[in-house]
Amino acid sequence: MKKYELIYVDPPWRYRSGKVQGAAINHYATMSDEELYQLPVAEIAADNCVLLLWATFPKLPEALRLIEAWGFQYKTVGFVWVKTNPSGNGFFLGLGWWTRSNAEICLLAVRGKPKRQCAGISQLIISPRERHSKKPDIVRDLAISLVGDVPRIELFARETSPGWDVWGNEVDCSITLTQSEGDAHE
Repeated sequence: MKKYELIYVDPPWRYRSGKVQGAAINHYATMSDEELYQLPVAEIAADNCVLLLWATFPKLPEALRLIEAWGFQYKTVGFVWVKTNPSGNGFFLGLGWWTRSNAEICLLAVRGKPKRQCAGISQLIISPRERHSKKPDIVRDLAISLVGDVPRIELFARETSPGWDVWGNEVDCSITLTQSEGDAHE
C-alpha cells in the first residue's frame, strides 16, 4: 500500500442540528464521529507524515480525538481561514451556535518527525467563500511549500489537483480506503 507524507483532510462532519438551511447534510453525505475514527488513515501514513485536518470550532474536540484515533499528534493550528463574501467586500457570516462563524481552522498534526521545508508560511488566509465547504485552493500550495514535494493525498476530495492522489465520493479515487466497520452513508 502506498504511504503518504502529507495527508490533507476536510471531514464530512455530521452535526446534531438536523436539516437547517446551510447545514452540511443538505450538500453532501456526512459521517458520524465513530465512522470517521474507524477510517484506516494510519495505514496510509508514512512513518514521518503531516496531517492537515479542517475543523469547525463546534467540532474542535472531535477533531482532536480524530487526530489521535488516526495515530497522529496535534502540533498547532496550521491555517486560519477568514472568509470574505464572494464579492470580496466584507466578511462572510455563516451559521453559528453562539456567534456567527466566519473563520475555519486547519489543524496540523504529525506522525514521527517530518521535516518543515519552509519557515515563511503564514497561518492566516483571507479569501472569499465559494461553494459550500470548498476550501481555498492556496492551502494545497502552502502545504506543499511547508513539507515539500512529497507523496500526498487529499481525503474527502471534491476535485482533483495536479500531483495529489485523491479519495472521496465526488472524485475518481486514487486509492481504496475502507472503514474498519461499516460504510459511510446518509
